[in-house]
Amino acid sequence: EAFELFMKDESRIKRLRYRSWHRGWKETDLILGSFADENLDKLDAATIDIYEQLLDENDADIWDWLVGKLPPKNPDYAPILDILKTYGENAN
Repeated sequence: EAFELFMKDESRIKRLRYRSWHRGWKETDLILGSFADENLDKLDAATIDIYEQLLDENDADIWDWLVGKLPPKNPDYAPILDILKTYGENAN
């Protein structure tokens, strides 16, 4: 049973990594894809749930939230957006 749970989590992580890299905008692909490769397996389940919800959003909105042009429409996104902003700043 623990192995099944591990495999389910592992396939979810793989799916989220794929979605992170194949967004449609080069800018969000690079930020989200790189972040997902390096960090998704380190996040707790609740944060992964929020990240997955974030991936359902429009790239233009995600970009505006990341650069601070607009506040996120869902306040639950704030912690993961802060993590992504810090990641992007440190990746340079």
